[in-house]
Amino acid sequence: MNVKPLFDRVVIKNVETETTTKSGIVLAGTAKEKPQMAEVLAVGPGGLVDGKEVNMQVKVGQKVIYSKYAGTEVKLDGEEMIIVRQSDILAVVE
Repeated sequence: MNVKPLFDRVVIKNVETETTTKSGIVLAGTAKEKPQMAEVLAVGPGGLVDGKEVNMQVKVGQKVIYSKYAGTEVKLDGEEMIIVRQSDILAVVE
């Protein structure tokens, strides 16, 4: 199933983080923080949002860092995704 976000929304999927620290300590699932790095799966068209013109700055396939409590988590076809506003994306990782 394809998801096409509207306006300034972006569909992202969390990137798996390491379960072992640099010093070799393995973290339990409950000890890990929710990752804030994700891959962009789909980007809305932008346009007029809340009376302001919005140009989309992110592209499909980019890795981004987003706000900790941003977006809406959805599960489609067994895949977990997050739909966020472009303004909730803090940086693009190159």
